[in-house]
Amino acid sequence: MTMDRREFIKKTGLGLAGLMVLPEIKQGSASEAAEDGYGVLYDATACIGCRECEVACKGQRGIAPQNDVELDADTWTIIKLYQDPQIGSPYSFIKRNCMHCIDPACVSACPVGAMQKTGEGPVIYDETICIGCRYCMAACPFDVPKYEWETVFPRVQKCDLCADRLSEGLQPACVEACRIGAIKFGKRSDLLAEAHDRINNNPEKYVNAVYGENEVGGTSVMYLSKIPFEELGLPVLGSSSLPSLTWPWMKAVPGLAVVVAGLMTVLYWATGRKLKIQVQEEEK
Repeated sequence: MTMDRREFIKKTGLGLAGLMVLPEIKQGSASEAAEDGYGVLYDATACIGCRECEVACKGQRGIAPQNDVELDADTWTIIKLYQDPQIGSPYSFIKRNCMHCIDPACVSACPVGAMQKTGEGPVIYDETICIGCRYCMAACPFDVPKYEWETVFPRVQKCDLCADRLSEGLQPACVEACRIGAIKFGKRSDLLAEAHDRINNNPEKYVNAVYGENEVGGTSVMYLSKIPFEELGLPVLGSSSLPSLTWPWMKAVPGLAVVVAGLMTVLYWATGRKLKIQVQEEEK
């Protein structure tokens, strides 16, 4: 199959247009996620480690609960106990699950849009279009997404903030199961206001910060604690979202593609002209 110069340039131009539009779409889809969607506030000072939230999470997904659980592909939420490394006495319980970032790195990294941030707050996953690249796992600063390595048709697994329940006007299963009120569900702005009220009213009870308010641009899941967050296994992160840091480099890709395509066009034209002259000389 042959292609003349005009057809080559036309198809190259269409490809470049796609390159220029695609990053804009992905960036826009992340930045348009509502900052005041629904979220969860977890108060580690109130948690007693009953693990009812774990049981409810597994029940919501039809998985039998286990006594000893680790954060794996089957575990979307887990309660962990941290102890003082010096004397071994309990520090605090901490609930770990997807943070549902405002501008999620997993969404930005997914080349097919299998990860999406909804306006309601959850970061959801569509297994029907996932290609198994696992870029989301590498991109997540909280090391949350897990992969079903031992299944025939593996999927990425992570908490979806019970997006199906939210669509029905219900709370996430873990929140509903927490009988002592350590987990609270609501609008992110309302939860932040309450978190700061708790800190101001009981400064001796809490670290003077809300984890998730600013980390990586903010998250929909936030924490209060009497123990420094890094001592509870939460990573120390900056306030800039990870996609915002990589976006300037992504914007340079179309420009580079234009240059490369231009060079290829010139090379194609020069090579075709040389062959044409050679054929004409042979005919003579």
